[in-house]
Amino acid sequence: MGPIEKIVTDKLASQFKAELLQVTNESYMHSVPAGSETHFKVVLVTEQFTGKRQVQRHQAIYAVLAEELAGPIHALALHTFSPDEWADSQERAPDSPQCLGANKAD
Repeated sequence: MGPIEKIVTDKLASQFKAELLQVTNESYMHSVPAGSETHFKVVLVTEQFTGKRQVQRHQAIYAVLAEELAGPIHALALHTFSPDEWADSQERAPDSPQCLGANKAD
């Protein structure tokens, strides 16, 4: 786990009572230098999201990670669930698409 990934994980864990928190560095899937920490996928399941719209959930996460989003993080894929929604999804978040930028589609 790199330093940015650890910061993201620690901040989210401290702000949300997560039943599940997965933070994945997906930078390797993009046209960035090796070892980069710029693209992350977050799967967060918490009772705190019950009754909240997706936009409200995302805004809550953006508020926690404002500093990182203003600096080292370029992209953040958010998959947010209440416990019931997570069970309905068969406890699976969508896979991230392959990056087509910077010569990846050649």
